[in-house]
Amino acid sequence: MTPVHYDSYTEARTHLKVLLDAAERGRVATVRRDSVRTAVVDVERLRHYLATVTPSRAQVVPEADGWSVFIPGLPVAADGASFDEAISEMVAALREYAEDWQDHLLDAPNHRDNWGLVQLISLSDDGQLRDWLVGETR
Repeated sequence: MTPVHYDSYTEARTHLKVLLDAAERGRVATVRRDSVRTAVVDVERLRHYLATVTPSRAQVVPEADGWSVFIPGLPVAADGASFDEAISEMVAALREYAEDWQDHLLDAPNHRDNWGLVQLISLSDDGQLRDWLVGETR
């Protein structure tokens, strides 16, 4: 099985079905635009891969009035009266971080390496993010 590669946006647009079919099957599919080469990847394959290679490292701590969740090295934390509520709040906090990253943090030196995490957050539904946080895989 050979990779699918187009040397221009126009060529890729002409063969868009072939490009998308290749990506959906897991084949290497790329498009060159000027000097930049971009990969086209099936979302579910990418999300699964990112969830596999990016452990959440979430720390859940019981407190007097509930639970706190944080991820070391990230400016993201959440609290809740129950474990499930704290995890749900953390999902919301992660979504907010991903929005902030897309908006203005992507070029900040201390945030730019979080690209994979932001992709994982953005490509996951709330259930998938919850499972990722607590270490369950689907």
